[in-house]
Amino acid sequence: MDGLFEVDAPAGTSARAGAGAQGKGSLTGNTHASAPLAVRMRPRTLDELVGQQQLRAEGSPLRQLIEGDRSMSLLLWGPPGTGKTTIASILSQQTDRQFVEVSAVAAGVKEVRAAIDMARSDLVRSGRETVLFVDEVHRFTKAQQDALLPGVENRWVTLVAATTENPFFSVISPLLSRSLLLRLESLTDDDVREVMRQALVDERGLAGEVTVDDDALEHLVRLAGGDARRSLTYLEAAAGAAEAKGSTTVDLAAAETAVDQAAVRYDRQGDQHYDVISAFIKSIRGSDADAALHYLARMMEAGEDPRFIARRLVILASEDIGLADPTALTTAVAAAQAVQLIGMPEARLNLAQAVIALAVAPKSNAVIKAIDAASADVRAGKIGQVPPHLRDGHYAGSEKIGHGRGAPQPYKYSHDEPFGIAEQQYAPDEIGDAAYYRPTSLGAEATIKERWERVRKLIRGAR
Repeated sequence: MDGLFEVDAPAGTSARAGAGAQGKGSLTGNTHASAPLAVRMRPRTLDELVGQQQLRAEGSPLRQLIEGDRSMSLLLWGPPGTGKTTIASILSQQTDRQFVEVSAVAAGVKEVRAAIDMARSDLVRSGRETVLFVDEVHRFTKAQQDALLPGVENRWVTLVAATTENPFFSVISPLLSRSLLLRLESLTDDDVREVMRQALVDERGLAGEVTVDDDALEHLVRLAGGDARRSLTYLEAAAGAAEAKGSTTVDLAAAETAVDQAAVRYDRQGDQHYDVISAFIKSIRGSDADAALHYLARMMEAGEDPRFIARRLVILASEDIGLADPTALTTAVAAAQAVQLIGMPEARLNLAQAVIALAVAPKSNAVIKAIDAASADVRAGKIGQVPPHLRDGHYAGSEKIGHGRGAPQPYKYSHDEPFGIAEQQYAPDEIGDAAYYRPTSLGAEATIKERWERVRKLIRGAR
């Protein structure tokens, strides 16, 4: 059956790869040498899982599910390489259940039903339960997801569905409501570093036969981008490159050769981090889209946190563009949301689109100048009393103390006035003549400037 993969894997092996060949191999593998390093090093217990402390904590729902051998379906949501497949494998191994994988890319309704029917038959015949792992469940159509429901509802299978997309948008409600939703976080650099260090010494991995120079290790960590599987793939390739040169040490040159990508000289904790982001922001402010894209690529290739880049774009949209292009903030926020929803490397497209849009947009710093001027007055003590006619007048007795309608100058409801604008005092006396927002004549702000000047005159009358 296309798209259906059943393995009853022994402990320490991957359910996807099956029982790998035994025996001692080259530098790139000792046990189950035919399996990739990422498969050989797949954690066998929750305690071996790196990262995801919130899921591994004592008393957590996942730990109770596995250690208590409960039958409950899981929906795992997180970026690639964070442990979704591993958790499914751990669940099947520690609860002694069969492991069956259905590919959401290749399988159809027929394959889904066949997997559930087979699991049901095994349950009736031998009493042994089955973990049905569906990777990239968001790729399933509604009909395919519906086909999973009987197996989940009747507990013929323990469904473990994995997705990199927001399940509230991509998974049908009946399946969502019948599953325990667990969100996996991106691995930190420390997590990825720990994964590779374990692989260097573990008997299932490189068994201490290879060492990695510090700069080479940091290069691999940056390229992994929080993806444990990718980090081990790169480490295995780098070890192979070193072995090809007759060396047992992976240096930076071997690491660069192995993954065909040069190390970007970029210290995320030092001057380069601040220099590059500064040049990035100033290039967008200066409307040089090409330079901005260069610095964006430089940061991404070095493994900079894309959320950090996205946050800076959101700030810039208001600080340097503002109402000269009112869509700038929407564009930046959309890019930030896309980074969270999609993750790298695909989110680089969203960031690049936002960078280009913000770079070519008309520029205005009127927004930051306005709020800075208002804040300066507040800090200087220019606060004053709220005008009586603007105070809350909804409670009994408010009119008697001169609030709202009872004020010497009654509040004028703007919608009852010509043009929807009432001539009345809004600001305290201390700043009655303040003009904080001074729009420019650039882009869409030129139209706003013309309107704001008319509106200000109408509000303040002869003033």
